[in-house]
Amino acid sequence: MHSRTPYSRLVRFHPYIFGRLLGEDISPEVKIGEPVDPTIDIGQVMYQGFPGDPTIKINVYSGSSILSPGQPTGEQLTLGQLLAPLSQSEVGTIRCIGLNYVEHAKEAGLDLPTVPTLFMKPATALAGPCPQPTIIPRSFVADDAADWEAEVAVIIGQSCKNVPESQALDYVLGITAANDVSSRKAQFAQSQWSYSKGFDGACPLGPAVVPLTAIDELSTVKIQAKLNGSVVQQSGLDDLIFGIPKIVSFLSQGTTLPAGTVILTGTPAGVGWTAKPRRTLQHGDVFSVTLSHGVGSLINEIQHEEPDEELDE
Repeated sequence: MHSRTPYSRLVRFHPYIFGRLLGEDISPEVKIGEPVDPTIDIGQVMYQGFPGDPTIKINVYSGSSILSPGQPTGEQLTLGQLLAPLSQSEVGTIRCIGLNYVEHAKEAGLDLPTVPTLFMKPATALAGPCPQPTIIPRSFVADDAADWEAEVAVIIGQSCKNVPESQALDYVLGITAANDVSSRKAQFAQSQWSYSKGFDGACPLGPAVVPLTAIDELSTVKIQAKLNGSVVQQSGLDDLIFGIPKIVSFLSQGTTLPAGTVILTGTPAGVGWTAKPRRTLQHGDVFSVTLSHGVGSLINEIQHEEPDEELDE
């Protein structure tokens, strides 16, 4: 069983340094902490606000990672920039479950799976909230097939292997928001999906991690995605085909899940590729994934990578 944590959510961030020139006012130091105001959507206020907003304070913890945050130091710092909750070196692998919402399977015209479908993203796919953009690689831009998949991400807090479903949640640190960015033409041209979903920045993650101790019932977690302010996906974990305990247990059979492993649990109905008319991610679009229970909004601007003129000659 999880012991009660001293925090209700954690963020990983760069502090703001007052009195510095623009461009030098974001500290390179990485801190872990809890937003002072428990009511704010930390991702939304940072997107709408500005670095150094004196109203956005973080209670700093003594640790250097959300995997071992330590204790409150009593220090409060102003938020300069939100980072992904984990660094690439902490993640190891990002394990993703495909076709795991009932309504998404219906919109895709597919039968419900009898076992979870697994694909992987490399740690280099990990990215943070705004101002970090989601960059569609030049090799995929011409396809006009970049799509979104808003997801609830699970973070493993303690290494595990061969875990029974009844004990699986004991090894979960908490949840956060993710976007499983995908290039559909490349995805459907191959039987394996890692190439089409594993490019650099294809897994934005954040903004806050909420521990399981702050969530009475996982099935009450809600997820909503917006494209340029319009809702495109809206669901809850009560629509999952395979719940989080089942997923963690399944992935751990014969396989060690180290602390820091990120598991994407699937996307609800409303992806762009099956919309009528079809919609794809365009340069300048803003995509957000919002989770309930204090996780907040993961917001990223979409950018198309510029063509390499030397390669095109």
